[in-house]
Amino acid sequence: MSDCCNDTCTSKEVVTDLRYRKVLIVALIVNLAMFIVEIIAGSAAGSSALFADSLDFLGDAANYGISLYVLGHTMAWRSRASLLKGLTMGLFGLWILYATTNRLLSGLVPEPTTMGLVGFLALLSNLGVALMLYRYRIGDSNMQSVWICSRNDAIGNIAVMGAAGAVWFTVSAWPDVIVAFVMAALAISGAIQISRAALLELREN
Repeated sequence: MSDCCNDTCTSKEVVTDLRYRKVLIVALIVNLAMFIVEIIAGSAAGSSALFADSLDFLGDAANYGISLYVLGHTMAWRSRASLLKGLTMGLFGLWILYATTNRLLSGLVPEPTTMGLVGFLALLSNLGVALMLYRYRIGDSNMQSVWICSRNDAIGNIAVMGAAGAVWFTVSAWPDVIVAFVMAALAISGAIQISRAALLELREN
């Protein structure tokens, strides 16, 4: 995505910029709504996986908001925004590890039906966002970060649904805890990938 604040910006770039902006706005609204749904459902069901996924939705909403803000700015600004998002994703991952460890020590078994239903709703939401963002997956680190978040979310939702079935079958909190740890690892891995790309861009500009 080029900087469209100068005279060299083509009409095609402007159209693409406007389309991408609309996609980001829709993605922002969807993620904020699902954060509210999952934080409530996660607390009610006692699920670490849903709690982890709700934080992921919140982080993605912030990701889309930052992306909207820097859209049309210079590459340096977009790279700095990507670095900020990478660091934020890493902090979310570490917080999920901490919260999941505390829940594991409590010994409570989550409610699988709520986990499965909400996980399925989250999957539909993230698949819709991922499909909208697929055409923009190749670009600068800022666009890559948006796609990575969307992709990780869909993977996480499938894992939550699998954990719900495993919790129901085993009557154990371990499947829920394992999925939460996996989601934390995905967040940290994504944070490293995004931060490296952003730092490389900053060195080149």
